[in-house]
Amino acid sequence: MDNDFSGDPDGLFQLAHHLASPSTVVPLVIGSHIHPRDFLDGSDVQATNAVRAANAVLARMRPVSRPAVVAGRQRAPARGAVPEATPAARRIIAEASRTDTDLPLFYAAGAGLTDLADALRQRPEIGRRMTLLWIGGPEHADLRPTLPVRRDQEYNITIDVAAAQTVFNASDVTIWQVPRDVYRTLMISHAELAFELARCGALGRYLLAQLARVTELVGTLGETYILGDSPLVTLSSLQSSFDPDPASSTYVMRPTPRITDAATYEAVPGARAMRVYTSIDTRLTFADLFLKLRAASLP
Repeated sequence: MDNDFSGDPDGLFQLAHHLASPSTVVPLVIGSHIHPRDFLDGSDVQATNAVRAANAVLARMRPVSRPAVVAGRQRAPARGAVPEATPAARRIIAEASRTDTDLPLFYAAGAGLTDLADALRQRPEIGRRMTLLWIGGPEHADLRPTLPVRRDQEYNITIDVAAAQTVFNASDVTIWQVPRDVYRTLMISHAELAFELARCGALGRYLLAQLARVTELVGTLGETYILGDSPLVTLSSLQSSFDPDPASSTYVMRPTPRITDAATYEAVPGARAMRVYTSIDTRLTFADLFLKLRAASLP
């Protein structure tokens, strides 16, 4: 897992949900950076703060597995910089190089792709050994032609455009993408969040406090919140039996596009195939989330 746990608290819900899922072995959690001076964490140690938040979740639950938690880079490197053998990059390479397991390796990323790109620049051959589940990227206009065209850039891709270019344009990684128009459908009411999390012990109280922190920073957010990182769990832990796949969520297959310097797509006919998810099973996701959090939380 690789997420900005000191930013939008949707990543903390995803983290707890994954750690409470018995089918999933989580060997590594990376706390990653967001935009410099971001309103959710304006510090210069965003990755360190992300690790602190991830450990706070772990301290309030009984996880199925207890992973290593490490900080990624504190900011995106300068374009063209020599990749560094950071602790996060070394651990990614080590996990992708294992030969003692037949389990599929998913890289579940809910923010930027800095640390994955660092690892791939050093060891490109690990790309073919993993599937990236990524919450990020703008809409694919041809898939939703009736949607109003958005001119603003998508948040996660602009955390580190060069990293996204490494993964999309210059690697062998298989990509399952949940773009902005789809991850925004993971909408849940504050009323339901308050009701369900009140029954989830110490973990529920902590998650409610993180939601309250965002409300204090930005003022009223209406009656709903988007748990946009939760598809990472749906697409990995909540696959169908017998023929494992996230069968209740829909996608299209298409050639992996190039990412431009403007954080947009450029079609590349004949490129390796990727999945672009067009819907996520929210009923399955949220029902499973609250039942597992209730069971895994400490009092």
